[in-house]
Amino acid sequence: MNLKRFSAGVLTVAFAATGLTACGSSDDAIRIGTTDAGKKAWTVFEQKASEQGIDLDVQNFSDYQTPNRALDEGQLDVNLFQHIKFLAEYNVGAKSDLTPIGSSEIVPLALFWKDHKSVDELKKGTEVVIPNDPSNQGRAINVLAQAGLLKLKQDDLLTPSPADIDKEASTVTVLPVDAAQTPAAYGEGKPAIINNSFLDRAGIDPNTAIFQDDPNSTEAEPYINVFVTKAENADDPKYAELSKIWHSKEVQDAVAEDSKGTSVPVDRSAKELQDILDRVEEQQRGQN
Repeated sequence: MNLKRFSAGVLTVAFAATGLTACGSSDDAIRIGTTDAGKKAWTVFEQKASEQGIDLDVQNFSDYQTPNRALDEGQLDVNLFQHIKFLAEYNVGAKSDLTPIGSSEIVPLALFWKDHKSVDELKKGTEVVIPNDPSNQGRAINVLAQAGLLKLKQDDLLTPSPADIDKEASTVTVLPVDAAQTPAAYGEGKPAIINNSFLDRAGIDPNTAIFQDDPNSTEAEPYINVFVTKAENADDPKYAELSKIWHSKEVQDAVAEDSKGTSVPVDRSAKELQDILDRVEEQQRGQN
């Protein structure tokens, strides 16, 4: 299905089905979509924007699929909910050209092992549970490779799969499961790579990780979270201000509180972000 042909009426139905909520705002407000409107950072962000004369109409979504469709169809002006790799997957699949205009942060992906403190305790043949969705599975495998626990048959793979692992040369093996099941595996005493959102729900302290990926590495660049708009609006100076406001001390303090100190601020130029997106989209097309 060509997502760009969705009618406004269809999208309205989709919003209702996915739990879209919006705040009342003026007609010239920037309509910005997110999946995290309930977090403190968004309250502070909206306040700081207002102080600078920018009215935000924050629209919250309960799923990750609708915000890009809404932006493509003109129901939103900007969104902030996704990393570059997710955007690349959408653009390639929908034949779209949604464009990053600013960055917010990156949340490291980490390895947890109950009552253990070091990857050095992992013995040959130990099974590590990892999320099985395409974005996080590849990233999880790269995390284990960075930790020296896996050896890949080929270097510099953006989203390696279990088939890309050199089993003989690796210390551990992997068991891909639904991401929501990774905390349960951890609770059973198995080493597991767990997404940040599931840590909070399971009451796992993010600071107990025994290893996490380097947010400053080239491998982590596809996972930078970004402000996104339509290509024809990418040079709008008002939209460009949003990233600057997000990086204000007040908003960053709130982000740190929301993430329990795990998120790492990233302030990249729009050009740098577009270069990363171009690279990831090219690799994505090569895998399709």
